[in-house]
Parts: sequence; structure tokens; C-alpha cells
Amino acid sequence: MNTITIPKVKIEKEGGVVILPLKEYQKLCEMAVPTYYLKGKAAKNLDKLVEKGLKEYRAGKCKTIKSLADLD
Repeated sequence: MNTITIPKVKIEKEGGVVILPLKEYQKLCEMAVPTYYLKGKAAKNLDKLVEKGLKEYRAGKCKTIKSLADLD
């Protein structure tokens, strides 16, 4: 078993330390992002926008860009 040493000064300065398993940390990160559920007209408009984008992608109308400056 490996030992981890954390200086007491660092702990006091930062206000503490939390040690979590990686999967639990990932779950906490996912829960920190808000989830939005659209209804009615907003949901329909978004569905249409996504469908249009997927059709264009399948038709090969999309291109890869490196930055927003490449859009013109």
C-alpha cells in the first residue's frame, strides 16, 4: 500500500481535503451540471433543429473546422 503525505499547512490553507473513488467523483461532476427539460414549442423547435443538423451531417454538408474563424 502506498502512503500519501499532504502537508498540514496545505490542508489548513485550502480548508480541508476530500478523498473519493474516481467513479463517485465522476457521478458528483455529472450531477453538478443542470438538466433542462423542454416542453411545448421550445421542445419542438429544438427537435427540428437537431433533425435538420443530422440530415445535413448524413448528406455530407458538414465540414471540420479548427476555429470559429474557419466558418466564413
